[in-house]
Amino acid sequence: MKTLALLFLTAAPALAQDLPPGLLSATLLPGWTTSEGHRMTALHLRLEPGWKTYWRSPGDAGVPPRFDWAGSQNLGEVRLLWPRPEVIESGGERTLGYHEELVLPIEITPVVSIAPVDAKVVVDFGICQDICVPVRVELQAEPAGSMPDPLIEAAIARQPETSDLQPDCHIAPIADGMQVTATLPTADSDRGDEVAMELADDEIWVSAPETHEAGGQLTAQADFVAASGKPFALDPASLRLTLIGPDDAVEFQGCRVAAN
Repeated sequence: MKTLALLFLTAAPALAQDLPPGLLSATLLPGWTTSEGHRMTALHLRLEPGWKTYWRSPGDAGVPPRFDWAGSQNLGEVRLLWPRPEVIESGGERTLGYHEELVLPIEITPVVSIAPVDAKVVVDFGICQDICVPVRVELQAEPAGSMPDPLIEAAIARQPETSDLQPDCHIAPIADGMQVTATLPTADSDRGDEVAMELADDEIWVSAPETHEAGGQLTAQADFVAASGKPFALDPASLRLTLIGPDDAVEFQGCRVAAN
């Protein structure tokens, strides 16, 4: 795919000719303050028809977004509440992402609970059609509204369900890293046929999992490769696995390593 140079947009309104190909708008929604005192906002991307952007773990060919909140005030913990992604096939490659629009809810815990959060962020992300464009946007949310935003609430409702169960897994060294084979609980195996595997350390490269079904259980296998290009200590508790279907998704945190 052809890749264009990095483009930089500010939070101020941009003329149409200033926008990169495929991007109609990028905003940080005002959101509201929750009953717990947290600031709820969302990254809202609108794309031209046929264009896509990527999930947090998009697969071999995708570009996950990166967030820099250094310009914010009174910002503590930031949680990205990712809605269920689509499975996108393009040019023989499988990626996970969103067509034409992404509303990514963001929950911010303030440092000082009684003070407002001034939310500013620089986001680097990719958008693709027959070309791929890396984009950087600098955004600032307007003051929080007095009521929840239905657009953000709908995106929150599309998050994968969190399972109380854990897959069984086998972890083994390979020449340049580790390989994880995870067998999903029978109760959830029929909820989708696409699997994503991740680690808390996002510097670890993870291959697109290969899956197969047998006896009512789905098994997924992926390679985890560190920058060292060598086997490393992989904590099974840090593994996150998401099973994705067209209208459903379920997330598992950690896995149970079978005893030898």
